[in-house]
Parts: sequence; structure tokens; C-alpha cells
Amino acid sequence: MIEIRFHGRGGQGAVLASEILARAAIKEGLSASAFPFFGVERKGSPVTAFCRIDDRPIRLHTGIYEPDHVVVLDQALIRLTDVLSGLKENGTVLVNSPRRPEDLGLATDRPVTTVDATSIALSHRLGSPSSPIVNTAILGGLARQCDIVPIEAILDAIRFMAPAKKEENARAALEAYRRGGS
Repeated sequence: MIEIRFHGRGGQGAVLASEILARAAIKEGLSASAFPFFGVERKGSPVTAFCRIDDRPIRLHTGIYEPDHVVVLDQALIRLTDVLSGLKENGTVLVNSPRRPEDLGLATDRPVTTVDATSIALSHRLGSPSSPIVNTAILGGLARQCDIVPIEAILDAIRFMAPAKKEENARAALEAYRRGGS
């Protein structure tokens, strides 16, 4: 079983990102589940979302405490929350940041990748300049970093599930995938 934990802020699309990833996995013939954990439910508040993917039926419906992969949609959350908590020994970290991984101050020996999902989202006019919606761009970065599901399945799931600007969201994911991470 592959377990992914998303850390974001309300309004960035962390919950939808986990659901899109789950749908992409299901399209590929896998089992998947996605669900959120909310604290204070308001825009800008920290949000955690979870996605499990397996080739067998998934019966677990609890939070993910030992993720294989951690995805951080807002680099400021690194200072506010322990995003690395429970990360498996062979786990990976993907952070939305224009900075290099070594400049983030993450105390880990696990592979860390960054992708500037914010600038990608802004270039595709996803959200507003003050509140870009980075979820689909970060999924493109995740597809590049990890061989969980192919980018084509993620693009199809985005086109099906994005509430607006479906093609712009798909293009943002593809751009992040093509750029790769640092």
C-alpha cells in the first residue's frame, strides 16, 4: 500500500488533490481512498488530506501516520507543523517552493524535491495572485517524483474533477511534470 499525506491551507486544494490522485489510481485499475482532516475550517487554515493506493481493496479509514510520500502545498507550513512526522525510511517529500530543497531547512535525509507550483498556477490563472490554487500543479510534480500513477491518468482525473478551468488545470499539471523538480 502507498500512503500519501498532503499538507496545505484551506483554499489551496489539498483535499481535491488527494481525491484527484485517488481517481487517477482507480482509473489505472488500483484501489484508492482519499479523505481530509480539518482543524479550524476556514480559508488559510492548515489542512491535511490523505490518499491510499493499493492493488488490493483498502479497508483502512484512519489518518496516515507513517506516509510513504509527503506533499506540502505551502512551504510556510514547514515551520508551523511537523510535515515529516512518521515519514517512512524510504519516503519522499515534495514541497511547493521556488527554492532549492537544501534551502528549505528540512532536517531529513529523505529525498526532498521542490516544484514552483505557485508560479505555474499563476501563469495558468488558477486562483488569484493573492491565493493561487496550486493543487493540480503539485500533482504534476508528484507524478514526476514518484511512479505512483502515470501523468496521463492524473490529467484525465483533473479534466473530470476540476470544478473550473479544466484545461488550464491540466496544463498546469503537465507543466510541473515536464519541469521536474529540483
